Amino acid sequence: MKNMIQKELVDSFFAQFGESEITRLSIREVGKLVAQIEEKSGKEFIHMEMGVPGLPALPIALEAEKEALDLGLANSYPSIEGIPFAKNEIARFTKLFMNLDVTPLNCTPTVGAMQGSFAALLAAARTNPHKPYTLFIDPGFPVQKSQLHLMGVPFKSFDILNFRGEKLHEKLESFLSDGNICSICFSSPNNPSWICFSESELKTIGELATKYDVIVVEDLAYFGMDFRQHYGTPAVKPFQPTVAHYTDNYILLLSASKIFNYAGQRIGMMIISEKLRTRRYPNLKNYFTSDILGHFIPYGVLYATTAGTSHSAQYALAATLKAVNDSDFDFVAGLHPYGEKAKIMKILFLKYGFYIVYNDEDCELADGFYFTIAYPGMTSGELMKEFLYFGISAISLAITGSENPNGLRACVSFVRLDQMEVLENRLKEFQLSRQ
Repeated sequence: MKNMIQKELVDSFFAQFGESEITRLSIREVGKLVAQIEEKSGKEFIHMEMGVPGLPALPIALEAEKEALDLGLANSYPSIEGIPFAKNEIARFTKLFMNLDVTPLNCTPTVGAMQGSFAALLAAARTNPHKPYTLFIDPGFPVQKSQLHLMGVPFKSFDILNFRGEKLHEKLESFLSDGNICSICFSSPNNPSWICFSESELKTIGELATKYDVIVVEDLAYFGMDFRQHYGTPAVKPFQPTVAHYTDNYILLLSASKIFNYAGQRIGMMIISEKLRTRRYPNLKNYFTSDILGHFIPYGVLYATTAGTSHSAQYALAATLKAVNDSDFDFVAGLHPYGEKAKIMKILFLKYGFYIVYNDEDCELADGFYFTIAYPGMTSGELMKEFLYFGISAISLAITGSENPNGLRACVSFVRLDQMEVLENRLKEFQLSRQ
């Protein structure tokens, strides 16, 4: 059996990155490596490395942004705290889809959820000099750790794989009881594993955050995308599960990139509890003129980084939220193609000898944006590199904080339905090469 792509070609391009281990490459570096191999070989890859939208932007968002530009907003700075239209609709969305009572004062548009993450984690780290550490419940989005490295903020982490359900309480408290944790960060649905934290697990996190006075930064970038339940009808149960139902120490991060397919304009949302918004932390005075967290975040962090969020993109976000809030369309139903592709792809991987690394606690893993795979007898580095010879790309779980040495993250968004037969053929050839 000959590899579809010459081994020498793959190895020569990888060598240009100056890394000895392919698992150390960032998501964007893997994307660059694959693009180079693809161009030189002339072979189209099955792209599973990049977690970017694979659906078109919503027309309502495009029209709203065009209208905002036509009105001349491009020549004026937006408010640091966000335009009223966006803040009002974020607050409505929070109530209608999460059943949380917040006001527009608690809601801030950000330059993607990434800026929200940067601001929230930095602010939390500045609240108390005796609590310097962020705690990540891994696996997670690698760039959030990169943000902390950039800030010089230390962090701790543990892999959730063996601590689901009742085991989470003891594990989490073993970190919090040291008294040096300022924040807990996690995502649900989880990037990369696609596990979803249960209500009991969210309750555990929330109650312990309150007990130890820790801020929870909950990444809801994949809001509503656990398709085992339907979270797309406003003011109707079930509501999106969130730690905010169990603690007042929360900052929620949402993104228009995935749920509204609006990644290119970099627009997201931050929702901070009223308790945290108005709380005074004396240590903030060492970094800013105010010790009020809800003033420090917009005027101390957001102002110093981007001085606000794109004026026109805020109108796109606000118009989309208004349509969703008014029941003009079901945004969750529009995301179902991700789940349909995941279902097919998981069947194919299992058929050809792979296994799912992360399954959900008490039920079958949802079909959604990501899933995790491994092949018996192969490390993640071996599998990741071998895949390249067969025109398949994915990232290692190692950069997500996973303690499993064997797995890869597979993203479904860029894989087209007309590529499923190609994927099956390549997986079949891969399996034959291992025999």
